[in-house]
Amino acid sequence: MKFQPASAFVGGPASYQLLPLRFRRLPWDSARVFVSSAAGDWLICRHEELASLLKGELPIDSALMQDLQARHIVAGPLDSLTLAPLLSQLRTRKGYLDGGPALHIVVVSLRCHHSCSYCQVSRQDTLQRQFDMREALNAKLVERLFQWPSPTLTIEFQGGEPLLHFEQVKALTEFIQARNRTVGRALRFVIASTLHGVTDAQLEFFGQHRFEISTSLDGPAWLHNANRPIPSRDSYERTVAGIGRARQVLGHDSVSALTTLTAKSLSAPEAIIEEYRLQGFHSISLRPLSPYGFARKTAHRIGYTMRDFLAFYRKALDAIIQLNADGYALEETHASLLLTQLLTPFSHGYVDLRSPMGAGVGAVVYDYDGRVYPSDEARMLAAQGEDRFCLGNLDQSVHEWLTSPAMQELQAGGVAEALPGCSDCAYVPLCGADPVDHFARQGDVIGHRPSSDFCTKQMGLFDLLLERMEQASSTERRILEGWAIGARQIAPALEPVH
Repeated sequence: MKFQPASAFVGGPASYQLLPLRFRRLPWDSARVFVSSAAGDWLICRHEELASLLKGELPIDSALMQDLQARHIVAGPLDSLTLAPLLSQLRTRKGYLDGGPALHIVVVSLRCHHSCSYCQVSRQDTLQRQFDMREALNAKLVERLFQWPSPTLTIEFQGGEPLLHFEQVKALTEFIQARNRTVGRALRFVIASTLHGVTDAQLEFFGQHRFEISTSLDGPAWLHNANRPIPSRDSYERTVAGIGRARQVLGHDSVSALTTLTAKSLSAPEAIIEEYRLQGFHSISLRPLSPYGFARKTAHRIGYTMRDFLAFYRKALDAIIQLNADGYALEETHASLLLTQLLTPFSHGYVDLRSPMGAGVGAVVYDYDGRVYPSDEARMLAAQGEDRFCLGNLDQSVHEWLTSPAMQELQAGGVAEALPGCSDCAYVPLCGADPVDHFARQGDVIGHRPSSDFCTKQMGLFDLLLERMEQASSTERRILEGWAIGARQIAPALEPVH
């Protein structure tokens, strides 16, 4: 194979220079293409215009040329070429790399009173206290937490059901805040709970320490109770009651909810969205099933294809936009994150959509037994018997975690721009790598991107959002643009209550 000389990519000495670019034909209009720069700027043009650009024949004084230069897809003549604007934009886009992990997930117990068919973790009976985190680990955990340089630390307590080991949540929170008096970091506390049986004393403690609460609401009663059963068959009623009590103490906006979608859920997009409106939520996260824990074992009964999910999502997105147009504000959080990538130059920080990867770089998980993982998904794999991504334990240093064989393997699949199938994708500057997900689904941290559910979902959602924006009325477009601005405030992780 013979490489073309540099002159083949330049229209002439007084013309223009191509900068790194990628393109994709629009699925809903094959006559046009989405063209992106190395830093994630983009535009849509006709296919023949792109062909003219690549041949060096696009007029230097055309409106399209001005647009291409503004988006760092082409530069002027070689004698005046500068990469400074492109590099500045790339630094802004990858700004989440500064400071190390900001999200720290602490699993205080595996005990849980639910029997969710899609549970991602190895839950344990409520009486099995050997699966609780021991207080003896607290000093080491807090010491490691403050060894990370991030100026902002989000501490998220998870389970199981963390309220079943509330004394550990309380002890760690007080320990962390006492230690922080000499350090001065910005602290944010989150607890992921079903809110079943939450007590007045617990809510008072959460209020004193400005906790945010994340819970799970899968839809109306018939759906929630089917997806998240408990022996008393009133999971929905208890969840809604807990949400109401928590809001009274902590404030309305301190409680958020997520929905996990089963095959049963896909039949009811409008009902799910209406339930969130009825409960007064202003955000919803439409999450497909993950290939971990019980969700893998029950996939034949509750699973579906990613194409099925995308068909559901299209209907749900239309319903959400219509709800907003009718005067009720509700955003879909994953759409907000992707719209932030499309419509702003800023990074959103969401750990699953990073390149380089967010696992171990943007988030760390401290399990109940003192073992440490780069992501919650890596912990779930360990619960299934595959512990290759365990970074180490609390007796080891942060440096040992970062230089562990687990991190070295993850790094091999952690930069999307260097992966086969991703390196040529027009969406790669706006997307992520997620090597743990690819290992879970395909047995390899790099994976086969053309058959990857992760890639099918991300490309499908980008396509859908671009199509929806292009066809939107001025009112609908303002709604979507508003989501992009608001997404910068979304939590670094969007995890369901286990």
